[in-house]
Amino acid sequence: MPEMTVAQVSNPHDSAVLEHARVAAELKARRKRHNRITNAVAYSILIVIALIMLYPFYWTLITSFEPTGNIYEAKLLPKGFSLRNYAEIFSGTTVPFWRLIVNSLVICTLGVTLTVTLAALAAYPLSKMHFPGRDLIFYAILVLMVLPNESGLIVNYITTIKLGLLQQTNPVVDAIRQYMAVVLPGLASIVGLFLLRQAYLSVPQELIEAARIDGAPELTIWRRVLLPLALPTIVAFSILEFVAYWNSFLWARIMLPDKDMMPLSAGLLELSGTFSTNSRAVMAGAVITIIPILIVFMLGQKYFMKGLEGAVKG
Repeated sequence: MPEMTVAQVSNPHDSAVLEHARVAAELKARRKRHNRITNAVAYSILIVIALIMLYPFYWTLITSFEPTGNIYEAKLLPKGFSLRNYAEIFSGTTVPFWRLIVNSLVICTLGVTLTVTLAALAAYPLSKMHFPGRDLIFYAILVLMVLPNESGLIVNYITTIKLGLLQQTNPVVDAIRQYMAVVLPGLASIVGLFLLRQAYLSVPQELIEAARIDGAPELTIWRRVLLPLALPTIVAFSILEFVAYWNSFLWARIMLPDKDMMPLSAGLLELSGTFSTNSRAVMAGAVITIIPILIVFMLGQKYFMKGLEGAVKG
C-alpha cells in the first residue's frame, strides 16, 4: 500500500490532477461563501426596505385600536385596545358606512368590466390585424402615458358636465349617472391596452389564420381563441383596475355633488365633524378599506404574477 501511494505521488500527471481538484474545491467553497454573504446582504437590505414600507400600515392598524393617546408619535405597540373606533364608523358618519361600501362595489364592478372589455377589444386589431399605421397608432397612444392623470381633470370635468351626468331629475337615474361620472374618465386604460396587446402577440399567428380559414368572424376569433389564452393577463389587469377604482378619491370628491354616492375612499372624510376630525375612526375605516384589496390579491396572486410575466415576455 505505501508503494502505491509513492507511485501515485511520483506520477506528475496524477499530481497535476490532484492539484486541479484541490484548486477547484477551494474555488467552489469560496464561491459558496461569497454567495452566502451576498444573499445575506441582499436579504438584509430587502427586509429593511419591507419594514420601512409596512410600518405605515402597521401604525394605522394599531392606532385604529387605541381609545386615547397621541396619534402622531411613532410606536410599536398600541397604548390600549378598543373596538370603539370601528363602531363609530358605522354610527358616527354623515353618510351610512354601508352605503359607501355599496357605492365602491358598484363603481368597481362597472369600472373593471367596462375597462377590461374595452382594452381587450382595442388590443386585438393593434396586435393581430394588419393595416397601415397600426404601430404608429399604438406608439402614439403610449406617448400619452407621459401625461399625469391630473392634466385631464379640467377636460374630464367639462366633458362630464356636457354629457349631463350630473343632472338631478330622478333618484334612480341620477345614481346611475353619478356612477358613470366616476367611471367614465378611466375607461380608456393605456396600461391595459399595452398588457393585453403584448399577451395577444404571444399567441401564434397560425391559430388566428386557421380560424379565419374556417370562416370564423373576427369577434369569434377574439372570444374563442385570444381571450382564453390571455386569461392570466386579463385577470392581472382586472386586479390592477379593481385597486384603482376601489381607491378612487380625488375625482370622486371633485365630481359627485351627492355625498351619498361617494365611494369608500372618498367617503372616509365624512368621519370628520364640523370642528374636529376623528382620526382614529378614519384609520379604522382605512383598515377596512384595505381588507378587500388584500383578499383580491390573495385570491388572484397566481394569475397576477403569471399574467404580468406573460405580458412582459410577449
